[in-house]
Amino acid sequence: MKIAIAFLALAAGATAFAPATPFTRHLVTSVPSTTAVFSDKEEEEEGLDLNLEEMFDMFDAADKGADFDDSVKKIKTED
Repeated sequence: MKIAIAFLALAAGATAFAPATPFTRHLVTSVPSTTAVFSDKEEEEEGLDLNLEEMFDMFDAADKGADFDDSVKKIKTED
């Protein structure tokens, strides 16, 4: 009885940390499969290039629920 319980505990522990197996089979095809996720290169965002004071101003605006674009314009025009 003790051996069966030890075996079950060992088996459960071994499967808990085993690597996950994929749910689909990877079939070799003549055409390579590529997945484009968020591949719109036209919509790349630029960095805001904020100094430390401007970053804190943005955090304060976000805490107040202010509009992002309006906050950026306001902070950039304060210079």
